[in-house]
Amino acid sequence: MNLMANTAQKSNTNKTGLEWLRARMEKLGYNSLEEVAQEIQINRGNLYRYFSLETRPSVALLPDLCRVLKASPADILKALEILGPNDRL
Repeated sequence: MNLMANTAQKSNTNKTGLEWLRARMEKLGYNSLEEVAQEIQINRGNLYRYFSLETRPSVALLPDLCRVLKASPADILKALEILGPNDRL
């Protein structure tokens, strides 16, 4: 892997908050926060507040976030800046 590709990969994995959510939505084919929120069965405003790092979701919401965003619990918690980039569960 060349240096440019390695740098791009690192910057992609270090995204958090709305930047991470938007990249995930694009990868999964979601067009709006509303679509994702409906799949999770939460209010769009709450989803926005979680990923804009204004507030934290309840632990009970984690399985639904993982299912809909097709991400591990660690990936979700890192995106929400609850875990640091090198932390593990």
